Amino acid sequence: MALRNIVTKEQDVLYKKCRTVEKFDERLWTLLDDMKETLYKAQGYGLAAPQVGILKRVAVIDVGEGYIELINPEILDPEGEQRDIEGCLSCPDVWGYVKRPYSCTLRAQDRNGEYYEKKLEGLFCRCACHETDHLDGKLFVDLVDEFVKPEE
Repeated sequence: MALRNIVTKEQDVLYKKCRTVEKFDERLWTLLDDMKETLYKAQGYGLAAPQVGILKRVAVIDVGEGYIELINPEILDPEGEQRDIEGCLSCPDVWGYVKRPYSCTLRAQDRNGEYYEKKLEGLFCRCACHETDHLDGKLFVDLVDEFVKPEE
C-alpha cells in the first residue's frame, strides 16, 4: 500500500466524468488499498478516485460504520432531505451547507466485481452521494447554499 497525493479543486481531473470499471484485477485492488490508506491518513470520511488523479468510478468510505468500497456506484431511491455542513479533502478549509437525500439505496460492485446493495441513512447516505458526485465531475462547492467559516 502507498499514500496517494490528493488533488485540489484547481486541478481539471476533478471536473471530468469517470470511466466505468470493467477490469477487476490487481491494479484495481492496489488502487483501492492505496485509497483506503490515503483516506485514513487524511482523516476523511470518503475519497473518490479522481481525488487521487484517477478517472475511474471508484470510491472508498468510512463514516464510522465500517469501511466500504464502491465500484461503479449508483444512488437509487433517494428519500427525504437533510441539510448539513460538508467539506472535502480536495477543497481544504472550505465548508458549507448542502442539501442531500436523508436515505438512499447504494448499488455498487465490490473489488471482485460482485454487485451488492446497501440501504444508507444520514451521514452514510450524504457521503455516498458526495463521492458519487465526484465520479461525475461535480464538487460539493457547486451545491453549497451557505458557506461557513471553520471553527477556530
